[in-house]
Amino acid sequence: MPLVPPYIASLRPYEPGRQIDEIKQLYGLEEVIKLASNENPLGPSPRAIEAIRQRLHSVNFYPDGGLSLRRRLAELFECKPENVIAGSGSEGIISNIIRTFLLDDDEVLTSEATFAAFQIVAQSRGITYRTVPHRDYHLDLPALAAAINEHTKIIYLANPNNPTGTIFTRHEFDEFYKHVPERVLIIVDEAYFEYARDNPKYPDSMHYRYDNVITLRTFSKAYGLAGLRVGYGFAHETLIANLLKVKLTFEPAQPAAVAAEAALDDLEFLHRTLALNARGLRYLTEHVTAMGLRVIPSLANFVMVETPSPQEALRIVEGLLRQGIIVRPLHQFGLPNCIRISTGTDHQMKRCVEALQTVMAAAAR
Repeated sequence: MPLVPPYIASLRPYEPGRQIDEIKQLYGLEEVIKLASNENPLGPSPRAIEAIRQRLHSVNFYPDGGLSLRRRLAELFECKPENVIAGSGSEGIISNIIRTFLLDDDEVLTSEATFAAFQIVAQSRGITYRTVPHRDYHLDLPALAAAINEHTKIIYLANPNNPTGTIFTRHEFDEFYKHVPERVLIIVDEAYFEYARDNPKYPDSMHYRYDNVITLRTFSKAYGLAGLRVGYGFAHETLIANLLKVKLTFEPAQPAAVAAEAALDDLEFLHRTLALNARGLRYLTEHVTAMGLRVIPSLANFVMVETPSPQEALRIVEGLLRQGIIVRPLHQFGLPNCIRISTGTDHQMKRCVEALQTVMAAAAR
């Protein structure tokens, strides 16, 4: 009998984006701009930094397991703490969902071209993982509904979707939900919720709290706390109660939890973040489209760019790296002819476009 189960041995680990120091050393560059991981270019919320500073003297004590943060989120989103879970990023909560609700014969269902880390977490359980094709880079909810069978236990939907930036609407979700049995758990991953919520077509899942839906969100994006790994979720209190039995006792860590609470109150920082992102989306879309590349309309903090071929995508990625711009190739997401570019500061957007123009001009010669 093998030491490592076959379903673990066959897994391909998640490939994080290239790092700034690595590219500086590799190409001998002084300035490198990372636009690969959808991080907040403004840094963390100043209130979050101050909250961490004030609590550093007490890190010898165990944290409260996210209870204070859960209470604050419940107050903000008008629900009970029993409807809220906090964990080590939304990815950590996904892992707890997989551990809590799946039996050996259960299946997970989702779309192609969605969050790659979800596939790794789901398949690490050794259960069947099924996908349906996307529809022009959108989640095909009718196809997902048609693919439900007696073994389907969890359906994963990212809205906005990563890496495409596309959404499904409230009407589309309502039609989809009519075909989902009550025994099936739906994960709605809203990691980019803050960027999309003001769009009238975007369905805030907190406005339709079905008993078999778990909403996930994160502090890693708009709040600039990716390095602290803190996320949260909303669901029926029975689902949350069972998740609390499985999650690590003391997650999230104390610095992460206090920073997250403080970030929730920093509305000025959030407004600056959203305004900067809107400018970045407009700038990238306008200039990249002018170069003859297709930009997929996005409601997140990145754009996905379609290139003519996988070879062209890799050529662009490598060409940008040599000029100190890190973007994300999407072969691991099943989109080898596409790249993802995060929004950045105005300076970073200008540098990115200039570097891309250089790369595209070199191909035309």
